[in-house]
Amino acid sequence: MLHWVYWVVVVVVAGVATFKARGAQVTYDGRSLIIDGHRKILFSGSIHYPRSTPQMWASLIAKAKEGGVDVIQTYVFWNRHEPQPGQYDFNGRYDLVKFIKEIQAQGLYACLRIGPFIESEWSYGGLPFWLHDVPGIVYRTDNEPFKIYMQNFTTKIVNLMKSEGLYASQGGPIILSQIENEYQNIEAAFNEKGPSYVRWAAKMAVELQTGVPWVMCKQSDAPDPVINTCNGMRCGQTFTGPNSPNKPSMWTENWTSFYEVFGGETYLRSAEDIAFHVALFIARNGSYVNYYMYHGGTNFGRASSAYIKTSYYDQAPLDEYGLIRQPKWGHLKELHAAITLCSTPLLNGVQSNISLGQLQEAYVFQEEMGGCVAFLVNNDEGNNSTVLFQNVSIELLPKSISILPDCKNVIFNTAKVNTGYNERITTSSQSFDAVDRWEEYKDAIPNFLDTSLKSNMILEHMNMTKDESDYLWYTFRFQPNSSCTEPLLHIESLAHAVHAFVNNIYVGATHGSHDMKGFTFKSPISLNNEMNNISILSVMVGFPDSGAYLESRFAGLTRVEIQCTEKGIYDFANYTWGYQVGLSGEKLQIYKEENLSNVEWRKTEISTNQPLTWYKIVFNTPSGDDPVALNLSTMGKGEAWVNGQSIGRYWVSFHNSKGILHKHWCKVNNMHAKLRFSFILKGLSLNFFYKPWSYLLGSSQPIDQGIIIDNVSIYLATCLF
Repeated sequence: MLHWVYWVVVVVVAGVATFKARGAQVTYDGRSLIIDGHRKILFSGSIHYPRSTPQMWASLIAKAKEGGVDVIQTYVFWNRHEPQPGQYDFNGRYDLVKFIKEIQAQGLYACLRIGPFIESEWSYGGLPFWLHDVPGIVYRTDNEPFKIYMQNFTTKIVNLMKSEGLYASQGGPIILSQIENEYQNIEAAFNEKGPSYVRWAAKMAVELQTGVPWVMCKQSDAPDPVINTCNGMRCGQTFTGPNSPNKPSMWTENWTSFYEVFGGETYLRSAEDIAFHVALFIARNGSYVNYYMYHGGTNFGRASSAYIKTSYYDQAPLDEYGLIRQPKWGHLKELHAAITLCSTPLLNGVQSNISLGQLQEAYVFQEEMGGCVAFLVNNDEGNNSTVLFQNVSIELLPKSISILPDCKNVIFNTAKVNTGYNERITTSSQSFDAVDRWEEYKDAIPNFLDTSLKSNMILEHMNMTKDESDYLWYTFRFQPNSSCTEPLLHIESLAHAVHAFVNNIYVGATHGSHDMKGFTFKSPISLNNEMNNISILSVMVGFPDSGAYLESRFAGLTRVEIQCTEKGIYDFANYTWGYQVGLSGEKLQIYKEENLSNVEWRKTEISTNQPLTWYKIVFNTPSGDDPVALNLSTMGKGEAWVNGQSIGRYWVSFHNSKGILHKHWCKVNNMHAKLRFSFILKGLSLNFFYKPWSYLLGSSQPIDQGIIIDNVSIYLATCLF
């Protein structure tokens, strides 16, 4: 069970404005968005519907609203909504309409970032992999095949929203839409076809007539009337501004922390730093700030991109479990209330910038009728500063901004945190240490003769698996022409991990990292004088999510050799290979209760060297309504299922740069009934993995099942790599 415990409790009473569009007209000018004739300063929070469960949405949105958020912003996830051409899925976690209607029900606005390329640390940047097989396609450029499919999906989403009356012009909550995503990062790679694609995408979107403005983030050449916006941590300093004086200054991604990768370190961004840069952006005429993420959630299943952890933006104001993270949530709530209190002079006053010292300045907004608001900025990171403003001495904390709603009295300082810190506490509910409670199934290791697909060359991994599995077997048969002394297996790969077997005997494994494009595996092996079977399992932990020419990206094995002391090198580049996509347990779907009998489960044996083993356990559903997590700290690497639902990948055995093993929790979330739980894992003990309660589905019996597929078994904290 997990919950937050407060060290200090501070009650803050502040007015928070909320809005609800009812057949609203949404326009803009050079100062802000205009809704029904009224300029608005809007605070937005990113919550991605597939990264939580429908049972969580109401609570997440309510907590965002209570925190002073006016808008919920989300991407649209093309590869989940259209897994095959023309076949659509808007059910369960992908029920976009239900999510938008929940936003509306709570009186908030919505920003729909259709993309449909989204990046977002989501596998393949949200693009469905079937696009890869469209003849002549080049992604995200002036390419007719890509534009046809992009326009089809964008139109599908817009028409779906229109059919449900969800645009503000229809009385719905959607006040903004986004086309494309950070395209300027790669635009130059396509030469003249880059700018022409930008113009086409903008025109295509506007012609869909949503009745609300469109934005392009990080796109300084966004054509009128599309608004170019800023992404980053310090847009008050880095944003050069809208490309037209008639467009407002908007910040579509203010990163509240950062995504985490397997083998990486957690990035912590303080509440004070976030508040400082929000206040600076508003002081410099900004009018829309979105927190990316306000709730990060969970990359369930195989949704995350290359090396991205299952937990997503856990350091956001609402953590992975949907719990309030303090002081970040409370400090930003106070900031929103302070700025909302000043919104009239901010939106209608004349701005001036006044120097108060070498590193100090004031931004003042003065109305003709006398209204006044001031932002006093101290850019000195190490020292307090006393400034004279309107004949009054005011002390400013280091690296801070003070807000004066009447140009006289300070009501908020970005560096002064009134909200107490809290700590997420976990309490043990059940232990799964008893070996006799577990059952296992060792997945089959295919040899060359077992495979049905053959090729005379080394094939690319992603094009073989089509994103249907993380795993691809490369197999071949080999007989040395003469005695090969001290043979060494040499593998080079652009995948993420490899496991090697010689004559069905496990040789070893190695892996790459997020920042290393390739890796090499070397291991001494034993060969027979006759025919030898070499089986190499290539593993991808998510597809890439960004970059130009994504359709041409290569992954998988690039070189395989057997090096002999006397004979020299056997090179298998141009050799007959056999391939198998996925593991046998995946094909049989033994993570589903109805398929458990498709294989023979045995009592688990204690071992530190059991790669490719499925583990299964049945246990009682934990009591209570608190979020539930599985502790997978003594596991290796693999994927976990709960009642047939994948709750994500884990990679505990991945050492970080300091040589420390990753800790991992798997989330499960809240439920209100005793349910059957099926849990399949890779390994034996559990390190925390969030399981949504809604995944504990099945019969009304208070019994749960879990299944894990472990690439490298780890038991009693022993790991292979």
